[in-house]
Amino acid sequence: MRRNLFWLSDKQWAKIEPLLPTDVRGKARVDDRKVLSGILHVLKSGCRWCDCP
Repeated sequence: MRRNLFWLSDKQWAKIEPLLPTDVRGKARVDDRKVLSGILHVLKSGCRWCDCP
């Protein structure tokens, strides 16, 4: 996997990951780190959601 794919470092992710919900209801969860990186990308760059990689 590419190194610059995520906006959060491994150290930052280690602090955030325990705070995320772990119960799964309905659809299976996707990779939380990718989702948060996408949200941060949109917030930092100001792009539209449909332009998010």
